[in-house]
Amino acid sequence: MDMITLAGALTDKGLLPGAKPTPIPGLAPVVSEIFGYCLYLLIIAGASATGFGIYKLAWADKGRQGGGSEPFKWMGAGILAVLMAGTLITMINGIAA
Repeated sequence: MDMITLAGALTDKGLLPGAKPTPIPGLAPVVSEIFGYCLYLLIIAGASATGFGIYKLAWADKGRQGGGSEPFKWMGAGILAVLMAGTLITMINGIAA
């Protein structure tokens, strides 16, 4: 319940876009709102993971024992999370409209 309160506070301050998706028939309004907040938080988490991957790439040991693929794992996972959340937001708003 704290995450919902946090997401509501971030929306009120303008840090998150308003998570007021078109209501999905058969779902309670609370479920639609929670799902909307979770998708926006997933986008923020994906962007953060991508940024962390770029940071790790900048400071990685480029030698043979440096584990140079780890930053790309972070960046790939972050980009995938952003794309997945954006696709879900688009599909849900398209189906419900």
